[in-house]
Amino acid sequence: MKEQLIKAMQRNQLIYLMYIAKDGVISKRRIKILKITGDSFQAFCFNRQAKRSFIINNVLAVFPVVYKERGIV
Repeated sequence: MKEQLIKAMQRNQLIYLMYIAKDGVISKRRIKILKITGDSFQAFCFNRQAKRSFIINNVLAVFPVVYKERGIV
């Protein structure tokens, strides 16, 4: 999981994150990773509109944000 997070940070990529909090609540967040240190990382969370800290072991899934181009046919 850490490798995927590092790649997303290096590519300056927005990602969706499935995360389980300390209290067991699962959430889906759209984030941009700012810094990875040891077993945690900091990211800007677009859901909360704030910088947040996350524990890498609590990340359940990571997938890129894909923008679909809409065209007129």
